Amino acid sequence: MQPEAFSPNHFGWTFCDGVATVTLDRPERKNPLTFDSYGELRDLFRALAFTSSVKAVVISGAGGNFSSGGDVHEIIGPLTRMAMPELIAFTRMTGDVVKAMRACPQPIVAAIDGVCAGAGAILAMASDLRLATPRARTAFLFTRVGLAGCDMGACAILPRLIGQGRAADLLFTGRVMTADEGERWGFHNRLVEPDALDGEALALARSLAAGPTFAHGMTKTMLNTEWNVSLETAIEMEAQAQAICMATNDFRRAFEAFAAKRSPVFEGN
Repeated sequence: MQPEAFSPNHFGWTFCDGVATVTLDRPERKNPLTFDSYGELRDLFRALAFTSSVKAVVISGAGGNFSSGGDVHEIIGPLTRMAMPELIAFTRMTGDVVKAMRACPQPIVAAIDGVCAGAGAILAMASDLRLATPRARTAFLFTRVGLAGCDMGACAILPRLIGQGRAADLLFTGRVMTADEGERWGFHNRLVEPDALDGEALALARSLAAGPTFAHGMTKTMLNTEWNVSLETAIEMEAQAQAICMATNDFRRAFEAFAAKRSPVFEGN
């Protein structure tokens, strides 16, 4: 599918210069997620796995906030009235959003401002890179509504980003992680001023889109699949992955550009 053909109903979508921008766009409610927006995000990221013209993705929120998470009235209220088969269908669907984000080959850059809570924090966590403003406030607040912190892969992914003890702190208490903590702990790659956030995120995504995108996809795959294997297996996986990348035209282009003392132009093949 061509990216121009995507027409989501529950979030903003733009595409330019190889970069797709997903904007959570209900600013009057701090961009909460609904049953429909979960489903559309899942389907979008699944489709991106087959959309080679999209080289990188930015996900952001409108109106000075990233996302307040699942909408209290449109999701949490209905969930209290559902039977177990419906509940497990819902939790599996939300988990599929994270699976799709991790499985798509494009690097995903989260641009985080203001509130980043609940499922919104999960979307940020599931991204590959995170830029945030000093006023970003991130909270995995599931325990605040009587739920476990193990939501949408949080107990698997968050400790790998910030460490077991820090993840336990956030997932047990549901407290806010400040922007400074997030940067110091490695959750945020860097902090930028609010008026520069969108531009910095787009610039980062464009730099990735201009790079060897096939190789970027391989890097992402290895980052995700080497979690649960031995060092010996990981080294062999990387040997095979790198050999595959060495057979690409981009590898040859990089060498020829270096030899000619010019910048390479990558084409993703």
